[in-house]
Amino acid sequence: MTGVRPSRLRTCTIVTLAVALCSEPAEAHLNSTGMGPIYDGLMHFLMSPEDLVPTLALALLAGLRGAAYGRRALFTLPAVWLLGSLFGLTTAATNGSAILSSFWFLLLGGLVVADAKLSLRSMTTLTVLLGLVHGYLNGTGMGQSGFAVVAVVGLASRVFVLIALAAAFVIQLRAHWAQIAVRVAGSWIAASGLLMLGWSFRGS
Repeated sequence: MTGVRPSRLRTCTIVTLAVALCSEPAEAHLNSTGMGPIYDGLMHFLMSPEDLVPTLALALLAGLRGAAYGRRALFTLPAVWLLGSLFGLTTAATNGSAILSSFWFLLLGGLVVADAKLSLRSMTTLTVLLGLVHGYLNGTGMGQSGFAVVAVVGLASRVFVLIALAAAFVIQLRAHWAQIAVRVAGSWIAASGLLMLGWSFRGS
């Protein structure tokens, strides 16, 4: 057994170094997939946890509240996100703040944990704010080309799909334990936001 462990450790170290040395450069705003701007927008959303996780949290919250809330989030968030992104395309590049991202994690995750009984109007306002802020941040720095506009449309369509799938999944949950599991997922989101907030203050 003592001879196996060092060799396994050596193998893991070599593989880790190989992956680190062969990594591709990170791109600040839009990753190029080589499959066109629509797919670039789709992948940008999937590779951006600061956008993906709050959107998922909003979908969970809407699902807990019922079908009317789910439909409102489904059609409002992608539309407002698209508008915010188009506005952001006309402005200079802006880097998102870690504190702002952690705020959305904490707020939406906390609302899911509490199973907050928001009114439909409050839910709509929250959805509009999320879409405008994140859409604007996505749009900045992409440039004003037709390529960027199409990429933004792809990104908004991914938001639509995520809301549709996640909210519909939660809406059909009837067992009490399943709804508790959704709220536990919200606690993980809120905890991630708290961790991000701590790291942002430590970095500053």
